[in-house]
Amino acid sequence: MTAIDLRQLVREIPDFPQPGILFRDIIPLMRCPHAWAEVMRQLGTVCDQLQPDLIVGIESRGFIVGTALATARGIGFSPVRKPGKLPGTVIGVDYILEYGTDRLEIVPDGFEHKPRVLIVDDLLATGGTAAACAQLVDAVGGELCGFAFVVELADLGGKAKLPEAVPVESLIIY
Repeated sequence: MTAIDLRQLVREIPDFPQPGILFRDIIPLMRCPHAWAEVMRQLGTVCDQLQPDLIVGIESRGFIVGTALATARGIGFSPVRKPGKLPGTVIGVDYILEYGTDRLEIVPDGFEHKPRVLIVDDLLATGGTAAACAQLVDAVGGELCGFAFVVELADLGGKAKLPEAVPVESLIIY
């Protein structure tokens, strides 16, 4: 089988969601079964290195990437969502965005035995959302073992907002 250039399957959409933004769209990548299998293979290698017990995925594309990876690796998945989307008792954290504040929440069930957690999302940009997710994992008793992203926009400096001692792996870096 020929090697797949994942970068070639990331579509660039100018001025989305607002003027001046170049949106990196992974939908074409997700539509190609061979390319998606390669994404899962590469993220599986990250799992082999970091040995997570649980994948935590960030709303919403982190759900797609994270559940696929968790299923492929035979481990559990826990979602992190915007406020009011999860049932039962939740733990939340407020965080600062470039343009205001936001909140993320997680259900604390399943973290009782301090699982090793890999936080997964489609994109690392400014890092605020991923850093807030790391705070949630800590608040519910998980042991953060790493971050994994399909795409990283390195010029936005998101990696610098993440815990320094925790590995950050990105498959495609712009």
